[in-house]
Amino acid sequence: MTTDLVQLTYQGPIATIVLNRADKLNALNSEMLTALEAYAHELDCNQDVRVVLLAATGRAFCVGADIFEWSDLTPLEMGRRWIRDGHRIFTRYARLPQPVIAVLNGYTFGGGLELALAADLRLAAAGAQLSFPEVKLGVIPGWGGTQRLTQLIGPSRAKQMIFSGERVAAEQAEAWGLVNEAVPADQLAGRALGLAKTIAANGPVAVQMTKQLIDSASPAAGDNAAVLESIAGSLASYTADAQEGVSAFRQRRQPQFSGR
Repeated sequence: MTTDLVQLTYQGPIATIVLNRADKLNALNSEMLTALEAYAHELDCNQDVRVVLLAATGRAFCVGADIFEWSDLTPLEMGRRWIRDGHRIFTRYARLPQPVIAVLNGYTFGGGLELALAADLRLAAAGAQLSFPEVKLGVIPGWGGTQRLTQLIGPSRAKQMIFSGERVAAEQAEAWGLVNEAVPADQLAGRALGLAKTIAANGPVAVQMTKQLIDSASPAAGDNAAVLESIAGSLASYTADAQEGVSAFRQRRQPQFSGR
């Protein structure tokens, strides 16, 4: 997928996705969602990438879903396409093997905050504002916000944010654990890249397995068995018994397993 509205670049082991619709405060439309999904697939298959940065141009990270894209949809269209598409795409970022860092340079509202919540870490520029304003339009966060926000900051604060629709400053968001760090705006890009380089310098298998294990501890993860199968399957495939089993199959003989 090629579009100027979402760009993917590589700097060694670090991939950076940039939302580039600054004139619309990076509001997400169908073209951008399609590109985000294509890039998620590309990154998932790229073993050379060790960290992913999610960033944006202009004075906003993302102010949410473009209202002109969804406001005329029927309830069935909302449920069958728009909401399901957003859930699927954001979940792909949450489940990327590589750590994902959201770099929040400004306004981060609604669907933009839901995209940031799908990341593993969030760095915000001092003065940035975060909110779920959906109730002011008579709707609700529809791309996983109610679930991921609650897991991150607890039900009471999640209710406060969503019920009120009020904005939370980056500094307050840091105190709540909604963002990992509030950073002076002129230092945000450098801090994000520096953190990405620090993570990328570590053992990628260890980092990625740790991500899986931590994510599986969430009550809403729902894929604990898949995590265990992934790790156990990887371990089993490198045992002497696995090598003997493959050799025996190729040589058309009975395997002689040793239990090692």
